[in-house]
Amino acid sequence: METVMDAINFIDINKSSRVPMYQQIVDSIINNISNGNIVLNEKLPSINTISEDFYLSRDTVEKAYSILKERNIIVSIPRRGYYVSKIETTHKLKILFLVNKLSSYKMRIYNSFLDRIGVNSKIDLVIYHCDEFVFLNTLKNNKSGYDYYVIMPHFKTDKLQHASYTEEALRAINSIPKNKLIILDNLMLPIEKDVAAVYQEFDKDIYDALKIGISKISKYKKMILFYPEKSVYPFPRRILHGFRKFCLENEIDFEILSEVCDDMVFIKGDLFITIEETDLVNLVNQIREKEFIMGEEIGVISYNDTPLKQLLGIAVVSTDFKIMGLMAAEMILNNDKSKVKVPFHFIDRASV
Repeated sequence: METVMDAINFIDINKSSRVPMYQQIVDSIINNISNGNIVLNEKLPSINTISEDFYLSRDTVEKAYSILKERNIIVSIPRRGYYVSKIETTHKLKILFLVNKLSSYKMRIYNSFLDRIGVNSKIDLVIYHCDEFVFLNTLKNNKSGYDYYVIMPHFKTDKLQHASYTEEALRAINSIPKNKLIILDNLMLPIEKDVAAVYQEFDKDIYDALKIGISKISKYKKMILFYPEKSVYPFPRRILHGFRKFCLENEIDFEILSEVCDDMVFIKGDLFITIEETDLVNLVNQIREKEFIMGEEIGVISYNDTPLKQLLGIAVVSTDFKIMGLMAAEMILNNDKSKVKVPFHFIDRASV
């Protein structure tokens, strides 16, 4: 078996790297366990030894060892030191990723998360379709065995309205150890302060985004928001609250409709905001059929960006889904328990 002094030779620290020092220690130990340089039951260098040899703070080394202990890769034996307790060739973080619906936006979050979390993770993606029963059963059947639970909490009532949580769902979420829980997208539920979260703030987001675009928006006489009241996957009603607040504060005439009807009445100076993709397609088709000039006579803004909207020149108000997935992965990799609001933008394009 290698000696403690030999083991320290396998720890590689690059002080010019942008990777945090504690993460470099974690990666070095895991990689060397993987390739057999560090073996099962081997004693690792003490925190003081690594701190002194690499001119690092004790806090940095303690954080690295804490992460390794949480992943059950090493154990601490009182008065003896730290020892390797797991020797899988690759340590697979097991993550349950619970998504409320399968959409291009949600998949962008998931794919970004997947890219950043890396190959040393096993992620089980479950779509629960905003259904409380499916959600509860998924958690019930997976009470243990996962290192992290990443949850997007969006539910629907019997009347197909959006709910941030139900009482049963909240109990199930709160039963997950807070150090294993990451809340994504929607933070409107009473959870403990120490739970990590990467979230949108739907009412404030749309209000702030429209305010950024006020110079373009103000040339229109009336704003019409299509908010789907009866959707299989309902949207937070806070979007409505933020939209109303913006219009009232800026003295803009507005109307809220549930969908784009066939043979819509268009008046020059109308600015439409769509949430559902089908409404956007129907709206743009009718504008073209009636030969209005989009961006001059009629304005169009869509909720949530896609590459196709960018290609077609459709202005959007949108969160950054890629950043959301990236931030969630970073929280797991860095053992970060903070709450971070994702940036939300007004993206000006030819349709306004």
